[in-house]
Amino acid sequence: MMETIAPLLAFTPILVVAVLLVALRMPASRAMPIAYVSVVVLAYFVWKLDTATIAAASVNGLVVTAQLLFIIFGAILLLNTLSESGALAVIRRGFTDITPDRRVQVILIAWLFGSFIEGSAGFGTPAAVCVPLLVGLGFPAKSAVVSGMLIQCTPVSFGAVGTPILIGVKNGLSGSDTVVAYARDQLGAGGDIWSTLLPLVGGRVAFVHMICGLLIPLLVVAVMTRFFGVNRSWREGLRIWPFALFASLSMTIPSTIIANTLGPEFPSLIGALVGLSLTVPLARRGWLLPSEPAWQFADASDWPADWNGNVDIRLKDAGHRLSIVRSWAPYLMIAVLLVLTRLPSLELGQWLKSITIPSDAALTENLFGSAISVKPVAPLYLPGALFVLVCLLTIPLHRMSKRAVLEATTRSMRMVVSASLALLFAVPMVQLFINSTGGEAGYDSMPKVLAGGVSSLVGGGWPLLSPLVGGLGAFVAGSNTISNMMFSLFQFQVGQNIGADPIWIVALQAVGGAAGNTICVHNVVAACAVVGLVGREGDIIRITAMVFLYYVVVAGVIGMIVA
Repeated sequence: MMETIAPLLAFTPILVVAVLLVALRMPASRAMPIAYVSVVVLAYFVWKLDTATIAAASVNGLVVTAQLLFIIFGAILLLNTLSESGALAVIRRGFTDITPDRRVQVILIAWLFGSFIEGSAGFGTPAAVCVPLLVGLGFPAKSAVVSGMLIQCTPVSFGAVGTPILIGVKNGLSGSDTVVAYARDQLGAGGDIWSTLLPLVGGRVAFVHMICGLLIPLLVVAVMTRFFGVNRSWREGLRIWPFALFASLSMTIPSTIIANTLGPEFPSLIGALVGLSLTVPLARRGWLLPSEPAWQFADASDWPADWNGNVDIRLKDAGHRLSIVRSWAPYLMIAVLLVLTRLPSLELGQWLKSITIPSDAALTENLFGSAISVKPVAPLYLPGALFVLVCLLTIPLHRMSKRAVLEATTRSMRMVVSASLALLFAVPMVQLFINSTGGEAGYDSMPKVLAGGVSSLVGGGWPLLSPLVGGLGAFVAGSNTISNMMFSLFQFQVGQNIGADPIWIVALQAVGGAAGNTICVHNVVAACAVVGLVGREGDIIRITAMVFLYYVVVAGVIGMIVA
């Protein structure tokens, strides 16, 4: 009896989060503590985990939370530093010189620049960089967050120099004799099966993303004009379809070619650079754009109160002449440093990772006597450290006064505090949800029990739902990489059991895991915190969920055709 009920119980935490955040519009600071308690109750009374395991998983979540807050602080500090130095005002004028049309601006910044940052750093960094930049350019805070979250799908599978595939899929499939036998017998792989298997997965992932992602820039614009425009019109966004489709293909076609030739490391990073180089000149000349006045938001004084964050982003003019190059220099430095520290061929990233807290990993192994080990933190490798470093370099570059630096720092610290409560419960909830195996009840972890229950119901229709499972994994875990780690082997085995191509099923998992980032709770919390929208997370997810469903449904249909 319990074997039948267990998958339903495993779905409870996801249902709790969805109902509280989306249906009841409860602030994450109140919803996530309730969700955490629901997971603790399930873990202790149903999965029968010991208190040491529950405590260790929770502490692990707090450690991850501290890292997220550091990243958020760095992103906010960069925003406030550029605001105080006058660079943000110059950047805004620069974008207006390219085009005053907000529809084009959101494609250039959120879709293309955001995809580049995703390819470099991943893990929610694009929202931390692009969302405040959009707000600084005059976008409503709520619109900026929605736009920043909506692009967290297509480029994510190749984010952080291919981490979701190179680390997530590889670790998820490692240790299985079945996978090794398939790679050697069916794929002709040699001793290193991963050099054959992972590029094959990456190429298929890129192909699916090219199809699913075709409409993402257009959807970003249409959602913006429908929910934040003067006329609340889908049509005003859809009128830009030639430019939006060009912007999509200019990134996804190079990305797909790179994935099938060079491997999973650089598709998003190089694809976005190619897209920017092609799309910016097009926008400057007004090609593929409708012959009508540039689309604008209403005057800020007419915006509903819930569009605005409690962050005062001030477009100060510099007291001296600040060029567009010097104004953009901090963002360029961020991009360069992210690439230099993430390239596997360079030793800089490995050196930064070697400086950890604590320095001895043995101190946090098998925490409280449990099977859970807390990974030491490498603070200098985190994007937050790069943000802070660039802020320090910006002070002399932009000739900032001590008063301006103090104002930027103080305001940033106040803003981080507002995001802390939701994350202090959201991330420990996720860690306990994932690490719920090994209890006296004998159940597998909650995510795998849930996925197993779904697969037993749908049988041969599994390719249709495979992306949805990957998406739900990212929704609760907050990461495409973690979702792939949790479900890749399960997806592979289901594919073999139903007679489908297991490599395609794993690829659909990776695509769905990427799409799940659009509704991931702690990514939404982090993006809202950067622009002072804490408490509006449910409103954001209500909008981004529509695009998430579009993505996983299209990917599922493709799966039914090809797998």
